Amino acid sequence: MIALHLKKLPMTREVSLLILAYLYLPIFVLIAYSFNANRSATVWTEFSFAWYGRILANPSIQTAALNSIIVAGIATVCATAIALLAALATYRPFYGQKMVEGGINLPLILPEIVTAVATLLLFMALGIKLGLLTVIVAHIGFCIPFAYLPIRARLNDLDKSLLEAANDLYANPWQVFRRVTLPLLWPAVLSGSVLAFVVSLDDFIMTFFVAGPGSTTLPVYIFSAIKAGVTPEINAISTLMLVISIVLVVLAFWLGQRGKQQ
Repeated sequence: MIALHLKKLPMTREVSLLILAYLYLPIFVLIAYSFNANRSATVWTEFSFAWYGRILANPSIQTAALNSIIVAGIATVCATAIALLAALATYRPFYGQKMVEGGINLPLILPEIVTAVATLLLFMALGIKLGLLTVIVAHIGFCIPFAYLPIRARLNDLDKSLLEAANDLYANPWQVFRRVTLPLLWPAVLSGSVLAFVVSLDDFIMTFFVAGPGSTTLPVYIFSAIKAGVTPEINAISTLMLVISIVLVVLAFWLGQRGKQQ
């Protein structure tokens, strides 16, 4: 009803289009200029794939990309496993359930810079040297809610009669989990893991605070590189990351929808 009333307001469509243009036009400009043969990021000369070839052959970018994949991969596996266990543990009502679920989802509420500073202070207090390990540990912490929410939502939609039927057939808890619960949860687990991977791969603030020598990821590399000026090379890196993120988000959405249809 509210949407119908909003449509009747004057200039609604025009304002919506202006907002969309403001949000997405800079992205399209960035993508277009990643194919610019000119070194300048603002002067167009001719269409070229040269910058994509240069970034793929750049050792620094290769190292940063490898670090990003390592961090995102390990963080995704660990965060998804923890999220699955947390979802199963909070599935049945218990005293303090809301508080526990709020604690799991806290990284979604807190500003990321607050979480990053707190994590950095924790590592310093424990005397842990900053490096790739600290980045992985930090990413695991803030990726858990992104994996937890799809799994928890899928658990709420499960047909409880299937679990009760397995118990009636004398299946022990492990058999119920392995043969009934996990197959039904699998699309949600994959969806949550893909979301966690995307969040970890694109993260800058947390990584910037807890990274040490030799643990530069692609977002941190881009931030360091633009201090010397935006070039088509930076545009090409950003475009590739954007395409990868879109593909993974679409995959996560498709897996989530597939899970709902089962």
